[in-house]
Amino acid sequence: MWRFSVSIILFSCFVASIFTVASSSEATCSGIVPLRYRNDKISITDFGGVGDGKTVNTKAFRAAIYRIQHLKRRGGTVLYIPPGVFLTESFNLTSHMTLYLARGAVIRAVQDTWNWPLIDPLPSYGRGRELPGGRYMSFIHGDGLRDVVITGQNGTIDGQGEVWWNLWRSRTLKFTRPNLIEFKNSKEIIISNVIFQNSPFWNIHPVYCSNVVIHHVTILAPQDSPNTDGIDPDSSFNVCIEDSYISTGDDLVAIKSGWDEYGIAFNRPSSNITIRRITGSSPFAGIAIGSETSGGIKNIFAEHISLSNMGVGVNIKTNIGRGGYIKNIKISNVYVENAKYGIKINGETGDHPDANYNPNALPIVKGIHIKNVWGFNVQNAGSIQGLKGSPFTEICLSEINLHGSLNSYRTWKCSDVIGTSLKVSPWPCSELRTTGGSNSCSSTF
Repeated sequence: MWRFSVSIILFSCFVASIFTVASSSEATCSGIVPLRYRNDKISITDFGGVGDGKTVNTKAFRAAIYRIQHLKRRGGTVLYIPPGVFLTESFNLTSHMTLYLARGAVIRAVQDTWNWPLIDPLPSYGRGRELPGGRYMSFIHGDGLRDVVITGQNGTIDGQGEVWWNLWRSRTLKFTRPNLIEFKNSKEIIISNVIFQNSPFWNIHPVYCSNVVIHHVTILAPQDSPNTDGIDPDSSFNVCIEDSYISTGDDLVAIKSGWDEYGIAFNRPSSNITIRRITGSSPFAGIAIGSETSGGIKNIFAEHISLSNMGVGVNIKTNIGRGGYIKNIKISNVYVENAKYGIKINGETGDHPDANYNPNALPIVKGIHIKNVWGFNVQNAGSIQGLKGSPFTEICLSEINLHGSLNSYRTWKCSDVIGTSLKVSPWPCSELRTTGGSNSCSSTF
């Protein structure tokens, strides 16, 4: 089993501690969901839970959550997980509850893939993201919930994903792998002060949700673990992601909104999403939008992002057949060290669910504003590749400095794009005409 180095874990805790102090006096969006005090408290041990790392505690978790759901204590209930390793199959949460992990507490997924429950595909995807048909339920799941908190003293939720990664690598998967945490059709969700590690697939996936706060979390997976995205808001509204360390095998934060004709028909955008003070590393992107963008993505604000050892710093991606739109995106104050690309905006990225997508359904990409990006040892400055039938417009790059090594190829590549630039180094492509002085490009933040 792959293990994280002590240095990575210590660094992630160091970063989290800095964020905890810094965020108290800095801008925050975490107030969109008020934290409620709950008088009623129960422990998983009250229901026979045993934290020896061997006993399977599925019955204990389900019994505890059944009690919360049916007794309906005023103000909700805290389910306390004490120090120890609590092995369990997947389970569902309920409304008005707090799952609280003490320091040293671990909720660990079993590795029995044969009996893992299946659920229907998301209607905005039409099928499992990896394979046709249904999908395996997330390890910890919530559907149609309200007022749920996952928090604690930096306890750990461990997906033991290596068995799933190996099924993917050997091409013996039968259905799409489970996410570590998924909330669907839910609202007033808070996730904080927990370590998430070794997810089988995406780590935290709020889909069709509103009023979601994810902050002060650490998300860890090996750099070669397939599709272990950190946080993926999907067709969701009012999402706050702040003060977290993420090191995984795929995009750190990726905003999505459905896949081709299914996402177009479902027609639910992702909007009003704030991403702030994220640190991490990945062979893919730090901040990503797409490539599943068919329901539309708008009003995205990201700032104070610190990235190292990356594939791409900022990656906005879509494709023909997606339809939908990507608009009003503002990204600023990004530091990227050791990356293949600083910035990529591409209209030919990602696969299709089936052959029924409409090749004439072209996405609209407009109003992308990226400011104050500093890169060191960046091999390629950037690439902005629009679509011939739907050029990307109102692209604004301002105060961007991407420095490369002696052997780097630092020019920009652009096609089918219209926009402006100000104080960009290396010199941007001609499609982004350079402007001087005060202008609408630099004044949009």
